[in-house]
Amino acid sequence: MREGAADGFGHSAVVRLCAGFAVSQTGTAAARQPPDNRSPVNTDLFDLTGQVAIVTGASSGLGARFATVLAEAGATVVAVARRADRLTALATTHEHIAAMPCDLVDDAAREQLVADVMGTWGRIDVLVNNAGMLHVTGPAERASIADFRRVVDLNLTALFGLTSAAAAPMLAAGSGSIINVASVFGLVGSAPLAQASYTASKGAVVNLTRQLAGEWAPHGVRVNAIAPGFFPSELTTEVFEDARTLKWVERNTPMGRTGRDGELDGTLLLLAGDAGSYITGQVIAVDGGWTSR
Repeated sequence: MREGAADGFGHSAVVRLCAGFAVSQTGTAAARQPPDNRSPVNTDLFDLTGQVAIVTGASSGLGARFATVLAEAGATVVAVARRADRLTALATTHEHIAAMPCDLVDDAAREQLVADVMGTWGRIDVLVNNAGMLHVTGPAERASIADFRRVVDLNLTALFGLTSAAAAPMLAAGSGSIINVASVFGLVGSAPLAQASYTASKGAVVNLTRQLAGEWAPHGVRVNAIAPGFFPSELTTEVFEDARTLKWVERNTPMGRTGRDGELDGTLLLLAGDAGSYITGQVIAVDGGWTSR
């Protein structure tokens, strides 16, 4: 670098820069105001009125909550799970929730689900892949391949199959948001909890999220994931009912507690609507600091 230059700026350039700064500081207040052509503040960033959302695993727990939150935001929500009676009960709680029972590990059933949604409403704007299972098989060296495959088939393969099918109309429309429900155990291991099949499937969901986001971003479809920590659900019943395990979770969570009802709502709405319009390929951990350790 020649003498008198710093970071690519010569002496004369620095003088002009400083002079311009001085003028800007001594100018009128009006001259220092932001330009008038700024974009107005959008107060409807979380409004999903007119949109159609599919929520899987909606017969209980987090899935039922997600369906209700999206319906309250104005979306028509297609609640999906195998247990038809629970879906029907959920649908009676909100006029914008419709029940569509489906076995997601069945390839033909997934395709029919998407066809039925498109045939009824003509669009799919949001897909929340929440359905999943946790099959605790004990130490990995004693895990059954059949059990491992069952977990991966639902948590990963079925998720990809439905995502691919639902993405087709989104890509054709040039817009859409896909939200995968991963887990903190897709980001870190679960030991001493023995959950090899679950952590493997959720880790795959995390990277699948990134891959699909990169492929579909040029076409207007966003793909993100939520990685919850410990929240009350059917999957975590044993954790919450066992005092020793619950104490271990609380001790190892920086915030000192498990998640509460409603603490995933904001992240869901952020990723579903216009509030997250420039967010894709991200995995947001909502875990009280679990993965910060």
